Amino acid sequence: MMKAKVAINGYGTIGKRVADAVAAQDDMEITGVVKTRPSFEARIAQEKGYDLYTTARENIEQFKKSDIKVSGTLDDLLDKADIVIDATPGDIGAEYKELYNKHGIKAIWQGGEEHELAGFSFNSEANYKEAIGRDFARVVSCNTTGLVRVLYALDTAYGIRKARVTLMRRAADPNDIKTGPINALVPDPIKLPSHHGPDVNSILPHVDVTTMAVKTSTTLMHLHALNIELKDTPGEDAIINLFKERPRIRLVSSSDRIKSTAEAMEFAKDMGRPRGDVWENVVWKDSISISKGELYFFQAIHQEADVVPENVDAIRAMLELERDGARSIAKTNKILGI
Repeated sequence: MMKAKVAINGYGTIGKRVADAVAAQDDMEITGVVKTRPSFEARIAQEKGYDLYTTARENIEQFKKSDIKVSGTLDDLLDKADIVIDATPGDIGAEYKELYNKHGIKAIWQGGEEHELAGFSFNSEANYKEAIGRDFARVVSCNTTGLVRVLYALDTAYGIRKARVTLMRRAADPNDIKTGPINALVPDPIKLPSHHGPDVNSILPHVDVTTMAVKTSTTLMHLHALNIELKDTPGEDAIINLFKERPRIRLVSSSDRIKSTAEAMEFAKDMGRPRGDVWENVVWKDSISISKGELYFFQAIHQEADVVPENVDAIRAMLELERDGARSIAKTNKILGI
């Protein structure tokens, strides 16, 4: 079977994780990864056997001086691939659209870009079918991916009248030494809504959702507090059973001493996850409560990892490797160990 040839433009937090996930699939392969300048990530990419490219010819000399072999530029790589995952920093990816068009290559951007750039925002469960054969797509942000997973499940099962979500966001990724806050809680944005609600509506336009967000002094995970009014009011056990059946929701309990994002991350490490990644939503089973007819619960989202399986599924849909979304999700999950 011919494997789909996948290029990764941007081998950083998301790009390196997507590269490893793609390389693990039996219907895809990594054609090459792109770094702007020499780094430990570039060296590791080389050690893993990924062909390394850079953004422009004038950068090649920097890699030579660092004794890192470069196979060419992004232009060269795009001629060898069927699809490119753009994992460049937010607002940078838009600059590459013209180049992707020039090479006639399909492209997937990440949630740091605007919905309008691709004209289509993707979630594996909610709209896989609509992604089949598309040239461009955007995998929504980590927070939005996590919200769509639970809201889609609840809306499909019971209908949602309204959802109100407070997001407590990590201030920076663990390897980010430039970003804060250090000793503060920052309402961000001050005025409603945060971008997450409108982003959810790019996939689930009929769901009444409003979000507010706070930056917190942590690097581990995001934490969401959800309050949802459903059209049908199930019991708490029914919600628990619904979430148990979803492919990318993991229920945990404080009775198992998972009472925090730190312990959730430690749990992933103890499971032997690469980089300690948590690809699923972490929902506290004992937080699921029905009060006065409304649903409340907490969930944690690993910002470095939860969009990785969605990128894999988006590749399958856009290249028409698999037309059944549930089958793609099951395949991705099995190979990654979800």
